[in-house]
Amino acid sequence: MTATTDGSTGATIPPRAAAASDTDSTDPLATGVPEAAERAAARATEFLLARQDPEGWWKGDLETNVTMDAEDLLLRQFLGILDAATTRAAALFIRGEQREDGAWATFYGGPGDLSATVEAYVALRLAGDAPDAPHMARASAWVRERGGIASARVFTRIWLALFGWWKWEDLPELPPELIWFPTWLPLNIYDFGCWARQTIVPLTIVSAKRPVRPAPFPLDELHTDPANPNPPKPFAPLTSWDGAFERLDRVVHRLRKAVPRRVRRAAMHAAARWIVERQENDGCWGGIQPPAVYSVIALHLMGYDLRHPVMRAGLESLDRFAVWRKDGSRMIEACQSPVWDTCLAVIALADAGVPADHPQLLKAADWMLAEEIRRPGDWSVKRPELPPGGWAFEFHNDNYPDIDDTAEVALALRRVSHPQPERVDGAIARAVRWNFGMQSKNGAWGAFDVDNTSPFPNRLPFCDFGEVIDPPSADVTAHVVEMMAAEGLAHDPRTRRGITWLLAEQEADGSWFGRWGVNYVYGTGSVVPALTAAGLPASHPAIRRAVHWLQQAQNDDGGWGEDLRSYKYAREWSGRGASTASQTAWALMALLAAGERDSEAVERGVRWLADTQRNDGSWDEPYFTGTGFPWDFSINYHLYRQVFPLTALGRYLHGDPFDKAPLAARRGVRATAGGS
Repeated sequence: MTATTDGSTGATIPPRAAAASDTDSTDPLATGVPEAAERAAARATEFLLARQDPEGWWKGDLETNVTMDAEDLLLRQFLGILDAATTRAAALFIRGEQREDGAWATFYGGPGDLSATVEAYVALRLAGDAPDAPHMARASAWVRERGGIASARVFTRIWLALFGWWKWEDLPELPPELIWFPTWLPLNIYDFGCWARQTIVPLTIVSAKRPVRPAPFPLDELHTDPANPNPPKPFAPLTSWDGAFERLDRVVHRLRKAVPRRVRRAAMHAAARWIVERQENDGCWGGIQPPAVYSVIALHLMGYDLRHPVMRAGLESLDRFAVWRKDGSRMIEACQSPVWDTCLAVIALADAGVPADHPQLLKAADWMLAEEIRRPGDWSVKRPELPPGGWAFEFHNDNYPDIDDTAEVALALRRVSHPQPERVDGAIARAVRWNFGMQSKNGAWGAFDVDNTSPFPNRLPFCDFGEVIDPPSADVTAHVVEMMAAEGLAHDPRTRRGITWLLAEQEADGSWFGRWGVNYVYGTGSVVPALTAAGLPASHPAIRRAVHWLQQAQNDDGGWGEDLRSYKYAREWSGRGASTASQTAWALMALLAAGERDSEAVERGVRWLADTQRNDGSWDEPYFTGTGFPWDFSINYHLYRQVFPLTALGRYLHGDPFDKAPLAARRGVRATAGGS
């Protein structure tokens, strides 16, 4: 088969594998596959066990794109704390990520991104790179060809406005009085997803203050016309949502001077209190870099000295996002994922045959149990009567435990024979109760909040980048259903509502959309194991459609891959891309759950994993298979390439981890409804 070209992007689309009916089924593809799987699983197990932290957790690097590094330098420049060593190391990393055409992409092998290129270019100017240097000239030419700074996203232009490279008047208005909007009023802060909420509140202070630090150099080379850097653009039609909100923004701009100073000052102080109250024990906000960066800027503008304990802790937390590489470069993680990585590692090791009472699994279980969040957070605004009990993604993020981590941690804990089973049972009972309580009214689950589905936030001119709401998704819902099945609650009416929603969300081709992983392969790899764990037979039409889709999506080399372009161009890219270890594992996990262990597709997939494994037991995976915001913000979880292949190999060798019975029952635990 030959590759084709996607006319919309110019990228090469890898060929799909031939359908099973198009191949010679008598070929002995399976020769030695179980033996190869045994060897690969043994090496992968050894590799993963060797990388556990002495405290019990695992954490792989979380790689995103150079805007994290650029904004870190811009923050330090704004605060007056930029040092030569940090600048040099960050610039080394940023230069190494530049494409041949001068641009920077937001994921490996992806197209150039205008905003990322603008921010990377400015960061390198801060590092002393001359605008007429060949790599810089290529970058600025690329930016101008695509409309210059004026065409960059709002967040990029906010960073430039901090130094007078863009006019604050030419940015959407974000009044701090939003902090007072009651929860029943549209566009109150709880209408936004938690990550957007934590970013918007500090930005209301920045927008109100409109600070400008002296620019260390001009950026005329990034404008199509330096004399007219922001040519007027016509409004969208008034009858459209975009047109209505553009005009509303103009009204808010005019009202800016009409707001009494004492009212505005009180609103900013209320926003500052909201920020300080949500600072985590490690000094960060929400465990993610963007809210932390903007919170530091906002509090500094409100008079917090850099030596203030809140500011000092915040800056120290940002330093912990830095990954120093052997070549001397410095990469900034947008977030850190120890809870997620640890529960996935435990599942992988247990499913691969590591004894349930293995000392390292016990240490991991103890660490996870200690990370349980037992106090209310922002989620309780919508669920004030719901008792807490769950896990967050990061080391410290008590305000925002998430439903996905809570489900996967419970599944991991059930795989461990802990010497204090009552501790495990109590934590999981609270997790079941909390996850059931966080079910949205349509029967599904979002990641952080209940019914976070307002249509308005995404329409704001300010929100031109990424998702700002948190609606239910198939992958999160699937993980909750799988958790409930493991607890013997597959027939609970609430679980059945989740199953009904999942069945209704299946795409016409048999796949499921993946919100938090790339993309249809991830969604399908999450949903099929959950449905079969909850009792759907392998013969169910939805399962058969999913199997057919996965078989059609398999690459000629035996693996599976899906490019992030599937979020934007689903027809061309759904289930298509270079084979990766994590995506091959997701496909195998679905096929194995569907009873396809002895199929040609599974044998070829397992063979691909065995053949591509490195000598040290790991897999190489430069491609991004994680999702922050579909298309806009992509993630390469460096541990995905390890935990998911090991899970798939383990299930191929040892069968279904549920073994026809809930995990809770196999541990001698009576399933409950979590105290509800």
